[in-house]
Amino acid sequence: MLLTQETDYALRILRSLSAESVVSVQRLAEQEDLPRHFAHKIAKKLEKAGIICIRRGIAGGCSLSCDLGKTSLYDLVTAIENRAMLSNCMEAGHVCQWRESHGGICCTHNRLCMIQRQIDQELRSRSLLWVLGLSQE
Repeated sequence: MLLTQETDYALRILRSLSAESVVSVQRLAEQEDLPRHFAHKIAKKLEKAGIICIRRGIAGGCSLSCDLGKTSLYDLVTAIENRAMLSNCMEAGHVCQWRESHGGICCTHNRLCMIQRQIDQELRSRSLLWVLGLSQE
């Protein structure tokens, strides 16, 4: 599974915020070489997930509102991407053409689900502090 560019941008935003207490979205975008419209969109998702806080006004800006040591990469991925899956067939409500035409159990689906569980477990085991290189863990 590959993380999307949006998740990569979110990691960059968190890297900057880990170094400073309050930073404007514009400055975050400049520091991390992000398109400003993406930085705003991602910041809103991070705020909704409780990972950052956004304060408006003259003294406003973004700041961390979570402990990066206790927040996992899985938490970030689900905040940004909702749920990153290896295959569309793992999404709730997905209609599998193969199963409809062949019936029965799809071994490929079952094995991909096994791999997905392992990936999810690994993502849950890695704190954002570790991913950002701020901890040896």
